[in-house]
Amino acid sequence: MRSHGCGDLRADHAGQEVQLCGWVDRRRDHGGVIFIDLRDRSGTVQITVDPDLGAEAFAVAEHLRNETVLQVSGKVRPRPPESLNERLATGAIEVLAAGITVLNEVKANLPFPVSVHDEENTREELRLRYRYLDLRRERMARNLRLRHAAVRAIRSVLESEGFLEVETPVLTRSTPEGARDYLVPSRVCGGEWFALPQSPQLFKQLLMVGGIERYYQIARCFRDEDLRADRQPEFTQLDMEMSFLDQEQILALNEKLISAVWQQVKGVTLPTPFPRITWHDAMERYGTDRPDTRYGMELVNVSDLVADMGFKVFSGAVAAGGSVKVLPVPGGNEALSNVRIKPGGDVFGEAQKAGAGGLAFIRVRENGEIDTIGAIKDNLSEEKKAELLQRTGAVPGTLLLFGAGDTATVNKALDRVRQFLARELGLVPADRDNDIWNFLWVVDFPMFEFNADENRLEALHHPFCAPNTGDLGDDPERWAETLPTARAQAYDLVLNGLELGGGSLRIHDSALQRQVLQTIGLPLEEANAQFGFLMEALDLGAPPHGGIAYGLDRMVMLLSGEESIRDTIAFPKTQQARCLLTGAPGGVSGKQLEELHVASTWKDEEEG
Repeated sequence: MRSHGCGDLRADHAGQEVQLCGWVDRRRDHGGVIFIDLRDRSGTVQITVDPDLGAEAFAVAEHLRNETVLQVSGKVRPRPPESLNERLATGAIEVLAAGITVLNEVKANLPFPVSVHDEENTREELRLRYRYLDLRRERMARNLRLRHAAVRAIRSVLESEGFLEVETPVLTRSTPEGARDYLVPSRVCGGEWFALPQSPQLFKQLLMVGGIERYYQIARCFRDEDLRADRQPEFTQLDMEMSFLDQEQILALNEKLISAVWQQVKGVTLPTPFPRITWHDAMERYGTDRPDTRYGMELVNVSDLVADMGFKVFSGAVAAGGSVKVLPVPGGNEALSNVRIKPGGDVFGEAQKAGAGGLAFIRVRENGEIDTIGAIKDNLSEEKKAELLQRTGAVPGTLLLFGAGDTATVNKALDRVRQFLARELGLVPADRDNDIWNFLWVVDFPMFEFNADENRLEALHHPFCAPNTGDLGDDPERWAETLPTARAQAYDLVLNGLELGGGSLRIHDSALQRQVLQTIGLPLEEANAQFGFLMEALDLGAPPHGGIAYGLDRMVMLLSGEESIRDTIAFPKTQQARCLLTGAPGGVSGKQLEELHVASTWKDEEEG
């Protein structure tokens, strides 16, 4: 039906007869000559319809609406010098139409303008409701092309490194830990349920037991959890698993992979090896295990300086086992007024959203003098004041913001304030596509964290991470004692404050795996019921292995400079986990539920 793509024509095609297909992007009537911008996936080209050279084509062109689907035949010719369009790749030529065939008309009003000239100011709800129209626009088309290029680069690198692409089941069984499962009732096994996979974790480990050695998959995963800009109920991850590699080899291979993606997709050469930081240092210096290292303002722990001072907010926090930390803000004296830091101010509000009661502060003036409100200055000796300024690197003009309380809340609050102020002070460019790519490996995570609501330990990543052998000890009889404080052989790759991927070496000893499951409160009988197939496999010649998974949607979001992963997915869900295009989720008939041996207990609010 066509000889060329609309966007493929160039000056060296001049004189050629071509046949094009596409959508009417815009139609312009210039006093007897009609111009049509014809658009397909490859781009846009100008069609010129002259009544003296094609009366029938002109008659068709007179009544065209935007987004009508056309077939156009004609001859390529150079544009006059005064009408060159440098913004278009095809801007040096036009196609003089000899014939126009309408392949499909637009029979209803367009819900929003689709033209490349009208991409802004369309509500996202409308874009998602008519996603097939949104996909015609340059922004979404560009993002999907970028996504394809990223996956192509990934496959190229991994297959050159000997990886096999293997599909794992989508219908599997529900297992504890992690987010809430999406459940699927079984028709043929009444009363029993499948779960959609949150990740292919167990299957990829079984592939290693099966001797595959190097596996990857562009895997569809599902989590029934609250949504936000970088989450979806169904998402795509690059899943990898490797046998007979230690942590250093896995990190080096992944640096090669990520470098190839950024080089091929963005033309950016990344410096390797990527920097590394331990989980403990990340929490101490940034208050988060996903630190954004594009700017400074690192936290400083001053608990020892204030433990015995008369200011009870500080000394009381330390006495209760908490911490006092400082966030130094260079130039903060001028940029941030007291009103913004005190109750009701926006900086105060950021700390409050993270659970803090507020922020104490000191302003460093000329000659090292400090200016503050309350009892801090009166209870800070000259010696400790000098030590405070030295530790924080404070100079005249620096604002010191203090967080005091339990360590988790202090970290969370100062991390949030740090990120907020970095944007406010212009330390991070407003647009995400700024060619600043600060990759960072975070390593040596704790194996477990305490769940206060359930009064038990839970795996910080998942219960299949291998503990650090030096922390564990050689005596299996003592594993129950040493495991709770052990570090995991786990690693996360962080980019500009967002987790890009994470993985670990895995447990390949069944006795150790059982002990880890018991440590998180899973009785041995239940552990065998849930994971007996895994333990059995580990006893039948499981090799040492490890892996990693990347959020592909988030990777493309960062590569494309978008703010939401919804703009990197062809058909995403809303924050209420709904598909506005198809109306999913929707109701089903009573007969369908009866066949599945289930009944709904849902009642609408108006029904009580």
